[in-house]
Amino acid sequence: MTQFIFFSGKGGVGKTSMACAHAVRYADEGKRTLIVTTDPASNLADVFEQEIGHHVTPILNVPNLSAMEIDPDTATQEYIDRAMSPIRNAFPAQMVQVMEEQMSGPCTAEVAAFDRFTDFLDVPSNNGIIFDIVIFDTAPTGHTIHLLELPAEWSQSIDAASAGSGQTCLGPAAAIQDAKHKYERALFAMRQSEQTSFVFILHPEAISIKETRRAIDELIKLDIQNYRLIINGIIPPEGSQNPLFAALAEMQINYLEQIEREFTFPKQRMILLANEIKGAQGLRQVGKIFFDGEPASGSDEAASVPLQNTAFASSLDDVRARLSPNGHQRTVFFAGKGGVGKTVASCITAVWLARRGYKTLLLTTDPAAHLGDVLDTPVGDEVAEVNGQPNLWAVKIDSKAAAETYKTRILDDARRRGRLDSAIKVMEQELNSPCTEEMAAFDKFIEYASQDEWQAVVFDTAPTGHTMRLLELPMDWSQQIDVKVFASVDGSAADDVAKQRFGKVIEMMRDPQQSTFAFVMYPEATPIIEAWRAAKELETVGVHAGMVVANLVIPPEQTTRFVQSRRAMQEKYLKEIVERFHVPLVQIPLLPREVKGLDMLAELGEQIYGEKVMA
Repeated sequence: MTQFIFFSGKGGVGKTSMACAHAVRYADEGKRTLIVTTDPASNLADVFEQEIGHHVTPILNVPNLSAMEIDPDTATQEYIDRAMSPIRNAFPAQMVQVMEEQMSGPCTAEVAAFDRFTDFLDVPSNNGIIFDIVIFDTAPTGHTIHLLELPAEWSQSIDAASAGSGQTCLGPAAAIQDAKHKYERALFAMRQSEQTSFVFILHPEAISIKETRRAIDELIKLDIQNYRLIINGIIPPEGSQNPLFAALAEMQINYLEQIEREFTFPKQRMILLANEIKGAQGLRQVGKIFFDGEPASGSDEAASVPLQNTAFASSLDDVRARLSPNGHQRTVFFAGKGGVGKTVASCITAVWLARRGYKTLLLTTDPAAHLGDVLDTPVGDEVAEVNGQPNLWAVKIDSKAAAETYKTRILDDARRRGRLDSAIKVMEQELNSPCTEEMAAFDKFIEYASQDEWQAVVFDTAPTGHTMRLLELPMDWSQQIDVKVFASVDGSAADDVAKQRFGKVIEMMRDPQQSTFAFVMYPEATPIIEAWRAAKELETVGVHAGMVVANLVIPPEQTTRFVQSRRAMQEKYLKEIVERFHVPLVQIPLLPREVKGLDMLAELGEQIYGEKVMA
């Protein structure tokens, strides 16, 4: 029987590295192994140092191992073609065109990726070869949970559509009944503890522990029971010889004890390595350390690399010009791979702006929002002043609550337009589909961004793949407004108000005088490549990077061997960041404790952006 192993956890904790190390180990043991990623910001190819893409690909130098990166665009087109093929010959061309337009929305991309992913749970084979083990390197936790909930939600959506108009945003209900059964089988397989296990990767840090607990609680609701934990990034003894890393190691001890107390599942530990994990040999070395308990090696060689101690500093005037309002509202978006520190960067920036006297709104649409953890004060679903910091307001956009408000507004508008009751009923079914939440969250952001009372708006975004879909939603969704009830709505009766609101905000995003896109990354290969891809994708919709933020930068004065090795690696990548992006670079230092509380955020803001200002 094929074994299914899901690797999950907060972004940036090492899911892909640990998933790949396990895959290589199983393959080397003679097991036919497949590793699949559903992460829209995949980096399997970067770790294995070869092209992979949207098809099962043998991994070089690792017999028995194959990999696949599910590409959302390709999966979507495959899905639409499959759903529409029986329809094209049975209906007039005009009707088919409307149906295809209805399937052009962002929710179809998400379910199409999930649809492809469930293929491997349903029939774990390729070209007749049955895999012994299928490893899923999943997206960051909030997104993963949404994917896991989809089978039940889409089944409800399909049932409702079958009883109503026969049409869903996923296509004709009759054409996707097979998909419904496949999703049910997929969820059944996930619930079989003897066949399926969930491995949660976490760091010994407060937010990572909280995120893991939240994710496991969500899975328990879905009757999924088989878990184990890998606590990653533990400072090794040689690292503790340095004062900075010794303080981090001391902090980790308390969190390691908390993990032992709070989680009853099997646990394993993995140390922080001095170097990157890349290539088959690097992954085998990780396996020897993790599975066999061998000591880490290679830091001596890395320590021999001379440090340049280059500051890579950008002009603070250039940086501040991209953050400060200049006569009109300034919106700053923090984007990047999950877990790289977007929330910390956005909180530092928002506090800095507020302390300079600007009326500032800090908000997030990230389903795994941690604004309150970093600010050390509760952040709710309504805009409220941040206690202790004048000029600063914050809000966490709750996608479920936003969806209810959004549905009510759309339906009330339809009734005011005099739409037929039958058309209203079909629209209601349409709006009950899971994709409405994502659209509603973005719609709520637009509502805030359109308000004139804020001098500065700081947007702590979701992980990059998710964010890109949010940014593309206005174009996609406005096309769908007219086809929700294709049988009864005149194509000219577009929701012009929504289009105007979307258009205004998109133009704001494209104007560097009004908005700045800041990409956050660690000075390591994978986050840099991910940020670069995201920046290039943004350029296709006319938005350009305005600033880059390197997080967890080791101060150059650290000289002990283990730390010197990592600093040398970071210097190489700081240089690459400057050469790739050609925009001002901001550095957030690696600190001996977690970033938390207004005082610490204010101190970091002054250190990073300069200009000591009022409290």
